[in-house]
Amino acid sequence: MTTFSLKTYQSAALEAMALFLRQAETMGLEAAWAHAMQRDGGNPGVPYRSDELGEVPTVCLRIPTGGGKTLLASHAIARIAQAWSHRDFPLALWLVPSDTIRSQTLAALQTPGHAYQAALKNSYGDRFVVCELDALHTVPPQDFGRKAVVVVATIQSFRVSNKAGRRVYATSEAWETHFKSLNLTPQQAAGRGLACVEEADLADENQSFLSRADLGRVKTSLANWLAWQQPIVIVDEAHNAKTPLSLAMLRGIRPSCVLDLTATPVPKLTNVLYSVSARQLEAEDMIKLPIMLAEHETGWQDAVRDALLRRTQLEAEAAHEPRYVRPIALFQAQDKGGEATAQVLKQHLIDTHHIDEREIAVATGTQRELDGVNLFDPACPVRYVITVDALKEGWDCSFAYVLCSLQNLRSNQAVEQLMGRVLRMPYAQRRRSPALNKAYAHVIARSFSEAAHSLVDSLTQGMGFDALSAASVLLPDERDLFGSAGGLPAAAHAEKTLTLELELAAQDAGAVRAALQAQPDVQVLAGSAEGEPVRLRVTGPVTEATREAIFSIAASADKPGLEQQFDQHDARLHALRSPAERDVPFAAIPQLCVRVQGELELIERETLGELIEFDLLRADARPELPGFNLVQQSDLFEIYLEGERVRLKQADAAQLSLDAVATDATEQDLVIALEAQVRRGGLTQLETQAYVQKLVSQLLHQRGLTLTGLIRSRFQLGQMISKRIDSVVAGARQQGFQNLLFGRTDAQLTCDAAWTFEFRKGRYPVRQAYSGRWQFEKHYYPQIAKLKSEGEEFECAVALDRESAVKHWVRNLEQLPEFAFWLPTATDYFYPDFVAELHDGRLLVVEYKGDAYVTNDDSREKRLVGERWAQTTGQRFVMVEKTLNGMDMAAQIRTALKS
Repeated sequence: MTTFSLKTYQSAALEAMALFLRQAETMGLEAAWAHAMQRDGGNPGVPYRSDELGEVPTVCLRIPTGGGKTLLASHAIARIAQAWSHRDFPLALWLVPSDTIRSQTLAALQTPGHAYQAALKNSYGDRFVVCELDALHTVPPQDFGRKAVVVVATIQSFRVSNKAGRRVYATSEAWETHFKSLNLTPQQAAGRGLACVEEADLADENQSFLSRADLGRVKTSLANWLAWQQPIVIVDEAHNAKTPLSLAMLRGIRPSCVLDLTATPVPKLTNVLYSVSARQLEAEDMIKLPIMLAEHETGWQDAVRDALLRRTQLEAEAAHEPRYVRPIALFQAQDKGGEATAQVLKQHLIDTHHIDEREIAVATGTQRELDGVNLFDPACPVRYVITVDALKEGWDCSFAYVLCSLQNLRSNQAVEQLMGRVLRMPYAQRRRSPALNKAYAHVIARSFSEAAHSLVDSLTQGMGFDALSAASVLLPDERDLFGSAGGLPAAAHAEKTLTLELELAAQDAGAVRAALQAQPDVQVLAGSAEGEPVRLRVTGPVTEATREAIFSIAASADKPGLEQQFDQHDARLHALRSPAERDVPFAAIPQLCVRVQGELELIERETLGELIEFDLLRADARPELPGFNLVQQSDLFEIYLEGERVRLKQADAAQLSLDAVATDATEQDLVIALEAQVRRGGLTQLETQAYVQKLVSQLLHQRGLTLTGLIRSRFQLGQMISKRIDSVVAGARQQGFQNLLFGRTDAQLTCDAAWTFEFRKGRYPVRQAYSGRWQFEKHYYPQIAKLKSEGEEFECAVALDRESAVKHWVRNLEQLPEFAFWLPTATDYFYPDFVAELHDGRLLVVEYKGDAYVTNDDSREKRLVGERWAQTTGQRFVMVEKTLNGMDMAAQIRTALKS
């Protein structure tokens, strides 16, 4: 099995989680949550829901279908342990929704070389154990805390209204040794809320070894062991675990932290910390987009025929791919009693289209012809899969490209799961052929707009898309299946043929025509007969006048649905009009380079570190940590970071008790452990270790803190050391960067055609898309990232869009160097707000700064590096303000173009 590193959005989600947990430790969950929402910019007013598990952090990472939730979970365990649990080797309980998923997850985590196991191995070396619930008792008690233990179980194993008879809650002799090793006092057991033997347990035949003398004794049960250990809990498909019974189950486990993973979090019941969009998955080659949708009104046979032709065409394209791909068509037949049942469809494929029976697999409740079949094997003949309902959980084959549903879309609950089956990208790598980077759907519907509206619901409700993103990725498929190698039809042609069909409640057709006669873009299709619904067709974008005219004759109950269809239709049209979808290239943007001793290098973080002579001990000869303090109270230590007391959890109390740390730990042991925690690129291990040694020595011998206290608080101490190193490094880099920009070094700033950035189709991972009513005409991509529908930055975007010299522009992304244009700064990268290509071929880079920020150090550095980029490359840079010397934003942009 091929392993692969985390995608950018996966790393960003994990970092958001770790930062939230680190901040929660000092400022509390609610305050840390408010900081996270403000930082993310999406929902600053959304409160943290603490009523679920109290002080136990419970957050959700929202990952759409196909986004690699399981890989992310594999990496999350160590991140949570370091940022919150403060355990070198944690216990993690991984809860999944079904036994099929449990078996698959367990096998992957136990398979050497698999990406999931590689994540654990990277964090813990060989010191980890992965097991199922029934095998947890075989892990020796001394291994807990010395090895990371990951136990995979179904949520149903714990979620019961009556615990009697459930093995996880029952006293078991298999756990006797583990509990004896704890030497629990009654007070300790009560403090952790451990269950004790009750009358009901004596009546349980599976606990027949109990006697009345055991009443009140702590149960030696699996559930009690978990509660004592306070595991990290990972909840896969967490939308299934928000019932009162599920929450009661989690409270009983007494987790230290709960991480929810789902594509569709339950509104108002989930703390969504970080959301990933479908466009992010597309940009990182995880899924196929767009979805080319073809509707068939005349009959199911036509849908089948075109789906077969499309699959055949894709296989011809796949023959030229460097890696083996065998496109598969997934058919959803009708239920028993329907015309096109699974057996009828199979016979139709054989008799009418002469398909070899060996190439067909039927996967229904009674026929399981996919069981044991490796669809990725080049020797496998299967090219057509027939099902009726959703395929079994865990069935994932990225070779599935074409979905052909013969069922009624409006009442089809399984189509959202089946749609997800054709979205995954083979090998998580973009294919050479554009046709193989798309998914295809053939459905039975009266019109494209009817089919698209139904599938938008499936993509949003079941797969984690937002509505407008879903609408913009559902595009009309071309009907000439024998034409040139299939790909997206010409955008201009698609735009002209794309219409919106609506259905209104029954009313007089003559009155409808009269009300709409002033709207040439609206055609009345049906509704002449009494009691017959009125059908309308809208051509082109839905103007405000058209909206108002249709609303004037629509029933109140229909208006919300009509509004949704209007917005989705316009989003689809906007996507077809965008330069990226029309395959219009964006000019290559030169990046800042440096020539050192004849060698040309891009100025990036690593390069800047090499250009600056830096010695950590010389730069900070007398290192101190004034913000770190320990206060001993009885047998516990309180930890203070920058004056704020760390909020201790129960797990910390156990960690900090006087008998929790081995007495043979030495100062050097602490230094080695801290060095590993704070290690970073650009500094050698010996250099870092010597620096850490100085800090530890200062805390011990000058500040008078105890070695025991430092060892027990080493995770927090490591955080403080990291901040200190970051500050020292930043100061040195700032000076070196200034010398570089002003030519006070032997290095020479330059640019070269070998070092450029390009905005490319499908490479714009929008997380939060603009949803305002103002229609931008020149944005390069279908969606605009993180732009509010009002405010000064919005006004700057409008001014840029209206500028006649601008050919097209991009709202630049932040913190995504692979997908955005950036300029170097002393400590990080600067991502200008907007990048525009002009009709004359020049480039304009625009940064907006509000009045409160124009003169601060950050803005001065950005202005300086932007102007040096413009001087070096011959392009244009402008930092725009609300007003400057009497000029509004548009005038400032025009002035920059003339300079």
